[in-house]
Amino acid sequence: MEKYWANDAVRAVAALGGVGLVTAACVSWLHITDATIVALAYLLLVLFVAASSPLWVALTTSVVSALVLNFFFLPPIGTLNIDEPQDWVAFISYLVVSIVASQLSATARTRQHELDRLFQFSRDALLEPDPNRYRALAAHVRTRFEFSYVAICLVDASGNITRHEAGALEGAAFSDDDLRQAWQNGDRAGSDLRALAPDVLVPTRSDRRPIWLVRLRRGTEIAGLLAVAGRRLDAATLNALASVVAIAVARVQLLDQRQRAELERRSMEVKSTLLASLAHDLRTPLTAVSAAVTNLSISTLGTVERAKQTDVALAGLNRLTRLFDNILEMARIDSGGIAPSPVWTNPREVIETARRQVDLALRGHALHIIDHSDAQSVRIDPRLLAPALARVLENAAQYSPRGSTITVTCKPTSDGLALIVEDEGAGIAARDMPHLFDRFYRGAESHRHVSGTGMGLAIVQGLLAAQGGHVQVSNRDTGGSRVAIYVPAETRSPAD
Repeated sequence: MEKYWANDAVRAVAALGGVGLVTAACVSWLHITDATIVALAYLLLVLFVAASSPLWVALTTSVVSALVLNFFFLPPIGTLNIDEPQDWVAFISYLVVSIVASQLSATARTRQHELDRLFQFSRDALLEPDPNRYRALAAHVRTRFEFSYVAICLVDASGNITRHEAGALEGAAFSDDDLRQAWQNGDRAGSDLRALAPDVLVPTRSDRRPIWLVRLRRGTEIAGLLAVAGRRLDAATLNALASVVAIAVARVQLLDQRQRAELERRSMEVKSTLLASLAHDLRTPLTAVSAAVTNLSISTLGTVERAKQTDVALAGLNRLTRLFDNILEMARIDSGGIAPSPVWTNPREVIETARRQVDLALRGHALHIIDHSDAQSVRIDPRLLAPALARVLENAAQYSPRGSTITVTCKPTSDGLALIVEDEGAGIAARDMPHLFDRFYRGAESHRHVSGTGMGLAIVQGLLAAQGGHVQVSNRDTGGSRVAIYVPAETRSPAD
């Protein structure tokens, strides 16, 4: 504020200096004695000052130039007296014209400044919305128009009012009754509000600081109110500001509706995908189990064939068990019901536990374990790490040819434990890489060759995140995929 006053003072001194220069030029240099010509020169200076300076500077210049005109150019010269009636008319006419011109120029400058503010605010309103959108919108109004307080008051279908405020309100706050009157009938006689213009109202009670309430209209509907305080604006500008705020509020509501619709659409897609996947993955093992059990009831079935049918039934039951385990694990992850309980254990035990959980899936593959732990113990939660590793091993078995080797490398790191699983399959397509951890996502190759729900890696990620770990997936240069599991852990040697 002090900076603004200093700049205005400099402008005032410059304007008065301009009056002095014009006077000196007319008297000493051009030798002009015609008061009309001099008055026009002063008026041109006043218009220039009014176009570039605040109103008080222009008015000061008008009054000073009128007195100088009287002193130097209206007889009797050298005095402030005026003898002739026509000189009085010239003096008063010049003073009135210069003041009116200053006022009009200052008003035009103010309007232009407010239009610039409206334009800047409209750009703010179109930016990427803040999570707290209405409060951010109120903050933009307060910042751009230098109000001390702004509130966007929205009214729902039940008549409930919600305020989204920015800044602080000095003095007595306005009540919800004031808002309801302004929303419904604030411009009627007998109200506690006085209408300054259509849709612009102020409280009439003397204990209130000046607060302007402006209706937010969308067509013929009043969606809410804009309350501002701390700075006076004319009614036209307030109405224009309210129109922009109403558009911004409508945009925020549209974005909210679109977001809800998108969430509902995604939810329906997930449900449809889950239902289709569960229907497929339940039908296949159930059919296999049903056929195997039916064959086992045949009395003439040989020992070898009976063993084969038993393996088929066990494999189907194992797939059903894994499917329901996946569903339960995903439910636990979503509910936040996973709490790690770290204990000291040997990494080799975690690998063996994971192998046993997917023993049927690993049949037909050679499991090669490279252990760099040197019999060290790590403090981890095997109840979370072993199931995560088991799902990675199951994926490696499903996506690699029968008879291939799956390699598990155990390697303690400076801050934890790394378990790396490598297979000899076809690898992962580049288009599938960004979606590997999306729930129910399965690539085109998996749909043609491998059954599953697409929950495996999502569950792995959730189990690891619960203990502060993470997983990385990549393709090997020699073919196949590489899945690396990292968990933070303390380590200690056998001697400890």
